[in-house]
Amino acid sequence: MKIYIRNMACESCKVFVREALEELDIPLVKLELGEIETKEDVSDEEKKQLNNKIKKVGLELLEKKQGVLIEKIRKVMIDYVYNSEEKPNIKFSALLSEELNNSYTYLANFFSEVEATTIEQYIIALKIERIKELIIFGEHTFSEIAYMLHYSSVAHLSAQFKKATGLTPSHFKALKEKRRITIQNI
Repeated sequence: MKIYIRNMACESCKVFVREALEELDIPLVKLELGEIETKEDVSDEEKKQLNNKIKKVGLELLEKKQGVLIEKIRKVMIDYVYNSEEKPNIKFSALLSEELNNSYTYLANFFSEVEATTIEQYIIALKIERIKELIIFGEHTFSEIAYMLHYSSVAHLSAQFKKATGLTPSHFKALKEKRRITIQNI
């Protein structure tokens, strides 16, 4: 049985969900971001218990079909931003259409209608948080970060970063007190 989970966007979320499933003795087949597959059907009572456990960390079971599609779109966006250096430099619209087997126009309109933001704005917010993370870790130059996140140049990265945060990447690097926003809070 497949169960979809809202806001499941990182490895620590997967660990928490795995532990919650083990506590409830729900046998797991597969665990991915936003999605779990169980060996057997899960009763409504077990779903309720699981939902109560995962709500403590900002996660939530999805029941409606539209919520499932939104989470699938988010999952592709997060994967694109956080694993972008491993992906070919293709347009996100083509990638999303291919991954979800639907037209980009339909997916973009659907996402905007439900989330009150565009896919482009959401990806920019994800990229800004990824840039902050990479700057804080200090393992990459701005040129490397721009390349990893498929920016055309450091200037493009800097302009988008400044527009979103009010700071240049260099100024942000110097501050270090400015905290990152978790993916769940974007």
